[in-house]
Amino acid sequence: MPNISRDEVAHLARLARLAVTEDELDTFAGQLDVILQSVARVGEVAADDIPPTSHAVPLTNVFRDDLVRPGLTQQQALAGAPAAEDGRFRVPRILGEEA
Repeated sequence: MPNISRDEVAHLARLARLAVTEDELDTFAGQLDVILQSVARVGEVAADDIPPTSHAVPLTNVFRDDLVRPGLTQQQALAGAPAAEDGRFRVPRILGEEA
């Protein structure tokens, strides 16, 4: 049964760079003690025959399979473009001249 002291709470507060009052040390000591007891209780429940998991329910891949399909030709892709040059989309320059 964990029992955290005021000195340990003060040490943790210093490590976390938290300013705590004397009254808060007592409050936090009780709260941290409850947390540590809860964690200890979970550790007791874990059995050796249960494999560790990252999720409570099994996950399956929700993505569809990748299938190779015919794509657009260069001419088809550029057909709807407002401007094309040398087989590429022509877009307005947004940066200044380069040296």
